[in-house]
Amino acid sequence: MKEYHLKTIKQFVVAGSIAGSAALLSACGGSEQAAGIAPNVYTDSLFAVMKADRTNYTKLVVKRLGPAGAGAVKPDEHWEDIPNGTLLPAQMFRAGAEAVAEMTDDFTYSLQSKWPINSQNAPKTEMEKQGLEYIAANPGENFYGEETLGGVTYYTAVYPDVAVSDACTTCHNEHKDSPKTDFKLGEVMGGVVIRVPLKSS
Repeated sequence: MKEYHLKTIKQFVVAGSIAGSAALLSACGGSEQAAGIAPNVYTDSLFAVMKADRTNYTKLVVKRLGPAGAGAVKPDEHWEDIPNGTLLPAQMFRAGAEAVAEMTDDFTYSLQSKWPINSQNAPKTEMEKQGLEYIAANPGENFYGEETLGGVTYYTAVYPDVAVSDACTTCHNEHKDSPKTDFKLGEVMGGVVIRVPLKSS
């Protein structure tokens, strides 16, 4: 695996991973001027933070509120149109990705699916399509590759987005626009795509 010089420390701070930054410094020999880090180690670390945040929001907030909401808060796809609405997990994830995109162009991430309820979450590049097909056919495995877009070479990693709560499966299975209505707990529902521009050493 080739290693690349990336703006690693800045990216980990932007991603909000103190633990990830410490691990990264250790892997790089304690200095951001060290030889570098393998792209898959970098994207794996970013995904760990994203997965933890997404899982906790789903289980500790949305699941506990339930479909009818609790008190003054109700998770809803059209949360902006109701006084007590709050974002669904996929919407919260997208909001985070958009906020990161405003702070840095050192990496991007998105939640995509072979069976998107919202067409904007469908794969757009051949690498994204290959990645989603691979993780769906190989549960528990990740997909890594490189692609060139607009003259820039990117390291693209695709990670399985697994149904961690019946709040996930119920929402997708009962949604009128869902192309798949038999999701089960523990199944791959889509994938998190992380893309990093490469600068070889």
